[in-house]
Amino acid sequence: MELKPRLVAEALREGFVAARICRPDAVPEVPDRLAAFVEAGYHGQMGWMAERMHWRGNPAALWPEARSVIMLAESYTPDHDPLTVLDHPEKGAISVYAQGRDYHDIVKKRLKRLARWLIAEGGGEVKVFVDTAPVPEKALAQAAGLGWQGKHTNLLSRDWGNWAFLGAIFTTLELPVDPPQAEHCGSCRACLDICPTNAFPAPFRLDPRRCISYLTIEHKGPVDEDLRALMGNRIYGCDDCLAICPWNKFAVAASDMRYHGPAARAADLAELAALDDAAFRARYAGSPIKRIGRDRFVRNVLYAIGNSGLSGLRPAAQALCEDPDPTVADAARWAVARLSA
Repeated sequence: MELKPRLVAEALREGFVAARICRPDAVPEVPDRLAAFVEAGYHGQMGWMAERMHWRGNPAALWPEARSVIMLAESYTPDHDPLTVLDHPEKGAISVYAQGRDYHDIVKKRLKRLARWLIAEGGGEVKVFVDTAPVPEKALAQAAGLGWQGKHTNLLSRDWGNWAFLGAIFTTLELPVDPPQAEHCGSCRACLDICPTNAFPAPFRLDPRRCISYLTIEHKGPVDEDLRALMGNRIYGCDDCLAICPWNKFAVAASDMRYHGPAARAADLAELAALDDAAFRARYAGSPIKRIGRDRFVRNVLYAIGNSGLSGLRPAAQALCEDPDPTVADAARWAVARLSA
């Protein structure tokens, strides 16, 4: 039996929802798009995007010996409606992907097992990537036929919606490729219209500097005041554009229950505001949330408190007005002022 169908079957056994293949040079449009993105300043404080443009824009340059890229999707579909927490201003909304164990660890282990299987069955050399290397995963995934980049710029599929992590296996084996996936968004604007901060200047184009996921995770220092009020109670990431996508009617259940952390769905803002560094690290050990550190996380919590309209949360913010971190102190004073108005 040919190697490729056995590879796809093994990927599904590992828990991936789909596996498709393309060549490393299958995305010639990426360099110009990335250069325009950076030139417009859309990358904000994500300096690594500019620094690694040569690799991120040209997957073939990342590992010249590679002949095929196996793109894989792993579902993390929530078992609840992630938009309901937005109606509870005393709670903090955490993006679905960060409510459980860190996906980097889980997906990479699956990729490594699949890569070892590939070497044993077909030979060659491999490298695996999950989000942390300069790989244009979404463009490669579309080129491989895994799905298409929707108007919200995330990958989605008619077979499994848009709740999926992407992984890549580069290999020196020359495997048969799959046809690219066409775009099927049609006239739908649901993801664009729901965005709280109007972060989409046009369909299929995102300005991360206005995106709540960027603001709560990547942005260091104070957030512009005109954006703080639009963040609501979103304290780590934002799922609005993903959750509203109508293609999610075909969403596939998450393959690993470790992605689901019910306790992280909606935590009390007052409790989170009281976290010191040690308590923050203990609470979010093994979670992607740990990466941003206590200060940035509590800054986000204080913005949510300021947006809550709940005077009962004022003492939690008042207690941090003299926090050693100036950004936290600024957020606390802003929240107190908002709740005192």
